[in-house]
Amino acid sequence: MNPVRIGVIGCGAVAQIQHLPNLMHLHREFEVRIVCDLSLGAAQAAAKRFHIPHFATDYKELLDFDIEAVLLCHADPKTEVAVAAFEAGKHVFIEKPVCFSLQEIDLMIAAQKRADTVGQAGYMKVYDPAFQLAKQEVEQMKNYRFVQVNHLHPNNRLHLSQFDVERFDDVSPEAFVPTQNARQLALKQAIGDVSPEVSRAFFLLSGSMIHDIYGLRVMLGQPSEVISAEVWAEGGGMNIVLGYPNGARCVATWVDLPELWDFKETLEIYGSRKRVQVSYPTGFSRGILSDVTIQGIDADGTAYTKTPAIDWESAFVRELRHFHSCIRTGETCLTPIESARDDIQLIIDIVKWYKNKTPIKSEYRTTLR
Repeated sequence: MNPVRIGVIGCGAVAQIQHLPNLMHLHREFEVRIVCDLSLGAAQAAAKRFHIPHFATDYKELLDFDIEAVLLCHADPKTEVAVAAFEAGKHVFIEKPVCFSLQEIDLMIAAQKRADTVGQAGYMKVYDPAFQLAKQEVEQMKNYRFVQVNHLHPNNRLHLSQFDVERFDDVSPEAFVPTQNARQLALKQAIGDVSPEVSRAFFLLSGSMIHDIYGLRVMLGQPSEVISAEVWAEGGGMNIVLGYPNGARCVATWVDLPELWDFKETLEIYGSRKRVQVSYPTGFSRGILSDVTIQGIDADGTAYTKTPAIDWESAFVRELRHFHSCIRTGETCLTPIESARDDIQLIIDIVKWYKNKTPIKSEYRTTLR
């Protein structure tokens, strides 16, 4: 197998817990040549820990290196680095959120098309064996009538404490100013001037509930309208009702529960004769499987419940294998960055509904199911 020469930008928690160990595991598919982080300590530590020969603190140095692909998991927004990577002719894997505004995603898409390289969004849940099994079951439904999402989110520190995440305090506050300014510009581009409550809700939608939003799109197609949206708890709670072209409704809830250990994220799709539920573990876990429960009524009227066995390979590993296949064999990308545009548009529409309290019907690029 011909390994892809890759560099990783961002050596924080998701890199240390997921991406770098997984890239080491996939040594036939990838050769990690260099890592980069604003923190010299973090870059050095990651290089030493994962046996990577080179490290840098400037992403431009990494892009000049002898690599074919880049994995971006540094602080958001990643737009500047993503565009530069495409302009350098690299294949680019962008950890979620891809970005925050339509202006940003359009810049990325244009740069990717000019480069004619792979641009993959880090939408790992659609690579989850449980999600893919559930999607097969939903596609066999004659129709779906009701969808429910529950995302009950503890503070990440509870789960990060289970891992040896190395942190360093060797970057001056001034070094973060460009990123902070870019984040505020993206916020204003997306939804204008808003209260701190709405700003927090927007970034939670973009950074955490994005998993539910893209999962719904891949499973069911885009909704036809935002029917209602509620924000409470100073932006730490959200309720959203979406309408679908077939008349179905989705009720989606995200709640910050910082002092509880259990992470709960479920997707439930109800038809008149079948119910499919997927339950996910936190992304800051290793070796914990998602699960699927299917309930229904047979043709003879007998009710049944089944919980199929799930493949052990993690969603994070599968998305990296797919990235390799897209580069080496030309496989069509399952989560192209272009698809993220519809997710960004939906998040903007949800926030607009909350600001204006009027239903919003939108035109999306993704074909409806």
